[in-house]
Amino acid sequence: MSRLTGKVALVTGAASGIGQASALKFAEEGATVIVSDIDPGGGQATLDLIAQKGGRATFIKSDVTQSDDVVALIEIIVHRYGRLDCAHNNAGILGEVAMTADCSEENWHRVLAINLTAVFLCMKYELTQMLKQGQGAIVNTASTCGLAGWAEIPAYNASKHGVIGLTKTAALEYSRMGIRVNSVAPGVTKTTLIKKRIEDTPSMEAEFIKLHPIGRMAEPAEIAEAVVWLCSDAASFVTGENLVVDGGFLAQ
Repeated sequence: MSRLTGKVALVTGAASGIGQASALKFAEEGATVIVSDIDPGGGQATLDLIAQKGGRATFIKSDVTQSDDVVALIEIIVHRYGRLDCAHNNAGILGEVAMTADCSEENWHRVLAINLTAVFLCMKYELTQMLKQGQGAIVNTASTCGLAGWAEIPAYNASKHGVIGLTKTAALEYSRMGIRVNSVAPGVTKTTLIKKRIEDTPSMEAEFIKLHPIGRMAEPAEIAEAVVWLCSDAASFVTGENLVVDGGFLAQ
């Protein structure tokens, strides 16, 4: 039997990259998957990939920076499936690349809204439902940038440090209530965003690879493996953990 047979799993930011890979892995492990994103086209592409492999999934468009959208998202899931067992809060953006003094206030608020406030809103209503059930597992997408500084992306760095802190706080609060909360911290991963940066600046590919002692960037599927493991019973004693999946980057 697959690790998540009979479970209901939500993945935000699931139209591409790590979110798409996570949705595919949840389905592969037997879960019914709710694919959520602001991009219906990308969401449908994820559904098609899941269907090709015989999985079960549905798409719900949602802007997770808006509390009304998040409330509606959870209500729809519970109405259709009766519960929510696993959640991967993954929606995020890099934002503008600029020194701190040159970071626009607009960029700061946008990045924090998508990368941190949205995680809080999703957790708030996911936890509310999981408390009714007496069990659940949540994984938030952080970053190695949440554990170390990285020049010229101050808003992104701040947001990912915040995700790790929020994860640990919720883990402490709900660990005795049957709910586990963890995060993953990927190294540079070959997502659409990173591929676009390489297209714009081809020299970045060698720079990204050089960062990782393993000698390459991560594949989205490798991060998805960590997410699904954290949501499975194999990780039943793991909570409050920020699982680094970075090819040795932070070991240097």
